[in-house]
Amino acid sequence: MFGGHALYVDGLCMALIIQDTLYLKVGDDSRSLFERAGCKPFTYTAKNQDIHSLGYYTAPDEAMESPAEMLPWARRGLAAAVAARAKAPPKKKAAAKKVAAKKAPARKVVAKKVAARTAAKP
Repeated sequence: MFGGHALYVDGLCMALIIQDTLYLKVGDDSRSLFERAGCKPFTYTAKNQDIHSLGYYTAPDEAMESPAEMLPWARRGLAAAVAARAKAPPKKKAAAKKVAAKKAPARKVVAKKVAARTAAKP
């Protein structure tokens, strides 16, 4: 992915590592905290030279050297990933399966006919 790595927790992408730089997921409520801490957004240039920005910002420099200082930033990244999943529309395949399951007729139980055995009379 982008020539880097994605960090997932319970199926949620909460961070990227690209060119030895850690980027944490941000949401509307945490973006200003990252900006005030001097963090920079992850951006890339598309083929048509447009610059795109994803919802990831660098981790603060001081947090990179201290697990205790990184913990609240990592939690913000995970919270942003959880919030993004809650906002996202349901996946097409999963939604289609649910619709198909509701429309599918109930399975009928088919009983096999068993020929009655008659005892031969002497």
